[in-house]
Amino acid sequence: MSDQQISEVTVGIPTRLDGPVLLVEYDERWPQLFAREAGRIKGALGARALRVEHVGSTSVLGLLAKPILDAVLEVADSSEERSYLPPLEREGYALRIREPAWHEHRLLTRRDPEVNLHVFSSGSSEVARMLLFRDHLRSHPADREGYAQAKRDLARRVWMFRQNYADAKTEIISEILSRAAAGSAGSSSR
Repeated sequence: MSDQQISEVTVGIPTRLDGPVLLVEYDERWPQLFAREAGRIKGALGARALRVEHVGSTSVLGLLAKPILDAVLEVADSSEERSYLPPLEREGYALRIREPAWHEHRLLTRRDPEVNLHVFSSGSSEVARMLLFRDHLRSHPADREGYAQAKRDLARRVWMFRQNYADAKTEIISEILSRAAAGSAGSSSR
């Protein structure tokens, strides 16, 4: 994503990183912190929260990560912000990214703990992709370690925006997803 594209989808002024990305070793508290956040989200939205899942590197036991929980929320229609945004704002979440051209994705952030909440419409292929990647890394140590090494190498570089670092991981993520999809297809044909 170019700097211009980042500016176009960001609500407010994009937060510059201008440095390397901080990665930390796996923290055993992350699942409990996620469970608390999932409860907060479900409590705020009730039945409108169709699915809340822990995704990203903090959801994979033993994988180093940015110390920011990633969660995915499925709602009926993520473009209908008024149906979910006000209750989440009351819980400390703030809308930071609005990407109508990419799966109607919305990104909300929260501090204490730091959370990136990715909001998609029910049935989004992106949610399935995120869960496939998470589940594959959980059960395939070689891919988990390969991904960790790629993250280490990329995190040392200086990035203008954190999104630039995320974009730089696209190749390794695509490779792993290809293996995950092939494995998934093989197991479903048995």
